[in-house]
Amino acid sequence: MSIKKRGETWHIDIVAPDGSRIRRSTGTPEKRKAQEYHDKLKHELWAVTKLNKRPTRIFEEAIILMLRDSEHQARFDYKQAHAEYFLSIFSGRDLSSITGEELTNSIPDFHAITKKPIANGTKNRYRSTILRVFSLAYKMNWIDGVPYIPRFSEPKVKVSWITKEKANMLIHHLKLNWMKDVCFFALSTGARMSEILSLTWANVDFVNKIAKVTEDNAKSGRARALLLNSDAIDLLRKLRFKNHCGFVFTRSTNKRVYDIDRRDFKNACELAGIEKFTFHDLRHTWASWHAQAGTPLYTLQNLGGWETLEMVKKYAHLNADHMLKFADNVTFTAQSQSKDTMKNVSNY
Repeated sequence: MSIKKRGETWHIDIVAPDGSRIRRSTGTPEKRKAQEYHDKLKHELWAVTKLNKRPTRIFEEAIILMLRDSEHQARFDYKQAHAEYFLSIFSGRDLSSITGEELTNSIPDFHAITKKPIANGTKNRYRSTILRVFSLAYKMNWIDGVPYIPRFSEPKVKVSWITKEKANMLIHHLKLNWMKDVCFFALSTGARMSEILSLTWANVDFVNKIAKVTEDNAKSGRARALLLNSDAIDLLRKLRFKNHCGFVFTRSTNKRVYDIDRRDFKNACELAGIEKFTFHDLRHTWASWHAQAGTPLYTLQNLGGWETLEMVKKYAHLNADHMLKFADNVTFTAQSQSKDTMKNVSNY
């Protein structure tokens, strides 16, 4: 039988003209609607085979495509949560029937549990996920185009960084020795928190002065080499003698560190007179120091493991030395004086 009820919902079992078998839920407890869905799908399958018509793809298929594409990326749990959310809205829908207006209106305004308003930055992450769903479907020729979803405006990110003097004060005021080591390493390498706390001795190469950030721990989902300067090398050598754990950064109990001590970090910032500063700002500080020292932005991009050069341009204003030689190419005063001189000469 091609239509069968399972629990409260009717399911279909169809053999397509090409011999393939399709089994799926109709999503309805009403037999009449299930029969209509069955007949429509059977007609479409015939049209696909006989008239070379594009097959209908349902929303779930595109979601699976996106999840498979991103399963090895960092924060895959976010993508899974987003997929579950959008499935609750568009499950069972023909992919090509979903409009940009519907997708825009589906972006949540409030957190499902806390009921608090969702920031525009979070909304844009939902937007990015659903756009990726339709972008992959378009690349697979499942739909004619990617629906338009306007981006939510976000406040411009202000780069927070501190001087080397303030950085020394910050580390001095940290109470926990392992926190001193973690922060010192962050300032020496620009590594992200997840990259630091997941670093193992097996991925530290003292000879070539690099530490490997594995694809599991890299934000981009791709492995990269973390270059170690002399400060970082000296710290790692010191830790190697007293560390008997597979992970580089451990507590005094020789147990792996999964998160920084935020209270210790906050107190140290207050004692050092540093306001509105987070652990991630240590990475901004490292990048700012590089920009001030004249490191080219393209080189800085590779050193820090940023995906695009655009992400590094926020540090460009910290060093304009490379443009100073062009500043005198156009000067109003010098040109005016030159004209006056030529005029005086002509009067003779």
